[in-house]
Amino acid sequence: MTVRTRFAPSPTGLLHIGNARAALFNFLYARHHGGKFLLRIEDTDRERSTQHAVDVLFDGLAWMGITPDEEPVFQSTRQARHAEIAHHLLAQGLAYRCYCTQEELQQMREQAMAEGKPPRYNGYWRDRDPSEAPPGAPYTVRIRAPREGETLIQDLVQGDVRVANVEMDDMIILRADGTPVYQLAVVVDDHDMAITHVIRGDDHLTNSFRQAMIYRAMGWDLPKFAHLPLIHGPDGAKLSKRHGAQSVVEFRDMGYLPEALNNYLLRLGWGHGDAEILSRDEQIHLFDLDGVGRSPSRMDYAKLSHLNGVWLRQADDARLTDDVLQRLAGREGVTVDDTLRARILTLMPGLKERAKTLVELADSAAFLGRHVPLAFDTKAKKLLTDDARAMLGKLARDLAVLAEFDAPAIDAALRHFAENHGHKLGQVAQPLRAAMTGGATSPGIDATLAALGRDEVMARLGAVAR
Repeated sequence: MTVRTRFAPSPTGLLHIGNARAALFNFLYARHHGGKFLLRIEDTDRERSTQHAVDVLFDGLAWMGITPDEEPVFQSTRQARHAEIAHHLLAQGLAYRCYCTQEELQQMREQAMAEGKPPRYNGYWRDRDPSEAPPGAPYTVRIRAPREGETLIQDLVQGDVRVANVEMDDMIILRADGTPVYQLAVVVDDHDMAITHVIRGDDHLTNSFRQAMIYRAMGWDLPKFAHLPLIHGPDGAKLSKRHGAQSVVEFRDMGYLPEALNNYLLRLGWGHGDAEILSRDEQIHLFDLDGVGRSPSRMDYAKLSHLNGVWLRQADDARLTDDVLQRLAGREGVTVDDTLRARILTLMPGLKERAKTLVELADSAAFLGRHVPLAFDTKAKKLLTDDARAMLGKLARDLAVLAEFDAPAIDAALRHFAENHGHKLGQVAQPLRAAMTGGATSPGIDATLAALGRDEVMARLGAVAR
């Protein structure tokens, strides 16, 4: 058997973090077993399923590096096939026409509740002759649910789950307007796409019992089911806006790397010993469903930020530089050009040591694209006392005559200057850093000056020195 998994989102305008984890698990499971990962867009809700919403899904998946092995399937293009199966079941006597009106269905629900029963359809038209219906009356098509025994789902995460068949009613599979319902469409699509494993959130577990009715009525083999526990907020409640970011796009905009988000989502509900930092190849090699837990996971934004910092420090400097330039484009007072790119690239090894997100990285690099006179924050202003400005004036004369303006030469000059003037190195470096950056933090001061270049350093010193 060739493993074939699928991710089947409804395009609603965002790729929720829980759905993104389901997509990742499907992708990794297929890759681990040498199978295929497929994508199906369940876009039958035409009001919500806009092209923009579809583009957001594709964009988020591409950013995460989760790519399907075949062309995406759009469920809306397959409605005729879905209806064909409904009519086949009808012709075989495995489904029937139901002529109940909305008012009659409401009365059934109210009567059931009054009797202390679940509010469901009572099978009124299950064994009646359609000729008893008014001529031309609209009808839905309902499947004949089994009334005895139980349905067993052997879930690869949840274990064996059983439901007594008496608990299930004859669900609608075709609406009165002839359009198929979700439960029918999913089964037909999964069968036609030869899906072997359905890996999804455990909020779909009850759907599996309804869908099993259609599989068995058609004589089709059921796929293997694996229902993943949901992701909750840090407080254990359902993840919501009050907890923080929820969608992949939000995490990207906040400066998280796709490697970090993938790594974090993988470890959110799955484990393999003490392994924490895992590359994509390592994830594919290690991932299997026996490592997925049954309990809901709790989103830990602080842990994600820490993990992102680890991946930032491992990331290619040129790639990070390009991302930072995009984030600085349009920022007031920052000139984005080839000079800035060269400065950031030179200083990136030091810049990325301190950052946890790309936003922080861009903020820390912004000073490299500013021009004199710089704006100084509170800490910088405290450092740039009259004595410090006078000292920087003397330092500028020493730096101006350096034969080589690189980090080793600058470091030697600063140490020589501090020793000759009776200062500790920090007493020289801190005011100098303030003059160069407008703040109190930067990578090593020698590397910072080398990245700015002699002319820019002289200009910035000239603006503050006395």
